[in-house]
Amino acid sequence: MSMLELKKVHAYYGAIHALHGITLTVNPGEIVTLIGSNGAGKSTTLKAICGQAKMTGEVWFAGKEISSWQPHRIAGSGIAHVPEGRKIFPKLTVKENLEMGAFSVKDKKLIKTRIEQAFAYFPRLKERYHQAGGTMSGGEQQMLAIARALMMNPEILLLDEPSMGLAPVLVDQIFDIIHELNEDGMTILLVEQNAYQALQVAHRGYVIQTGEIILQDDAARLLANDQIQEAYLA
Repeated sequence: MSMLELKKVHAYYGAIHALHGITLTVNPGEIVTLIGSNGAGKSTTLKAICGQAKMTGEVWFAGKEISSWQPHRIAGSGIAHVPEGRKIFPKLTVKENLEMGAFSVKDKKLIKTRIEQAFAYFPRLKERYHQAGGTMSGGEQQMLAIARALMMNPEILLLDEPSMGLAPVLVDQIFDIIHELNEDGMTILLVEQNAYQALQVAHRGYVIQTGEIILQDDAARLLANDQIQEAYLA
């Protein structure tokens, strides 16, 4: 059974028809990437999954249809969303940001355990424990955004443009962490404009253009596809 499945999802921003019948699946243990140019509908797809966009069609998670659920219920069900632009709380410390990620967890010992688990992936954050998030570098803020999402111990992680605005060396670090998370069992749906990096780390990929899926295949075959190379890898 698929962990996540979208069936003919349409999404709207007022009169703007942003998604045109998106259908995709993510199986347990996979990294699936959704690539496409700016404005193609990548972020809107994640928002539709999370209940943050007006939509029709069906979204299924872990065998349940969640299309009509409110965002807080979707988040509590095991779907964690790391939004484009990171959206950390800039005036809160690293510690406070992580605690906000575990807002629904009542067990303080469990919160402490999860913070230590996050530090295992992101040692830099331990060094910045009492530093305000907004004073850190872009790469450190991206690490914090992912770590905050992990505080809910999600079943699937939705990552929206994690490499945006980062220096190449930091991009490599972020993708190494994405690979490590997946090796440890995390299922990931990755939205990226950096098609080369995304397809290097993913198992499968979908290509979205003007709100429609135009191509899907194993990541290795997409990397070798002439059309993809010309449009996204040149």
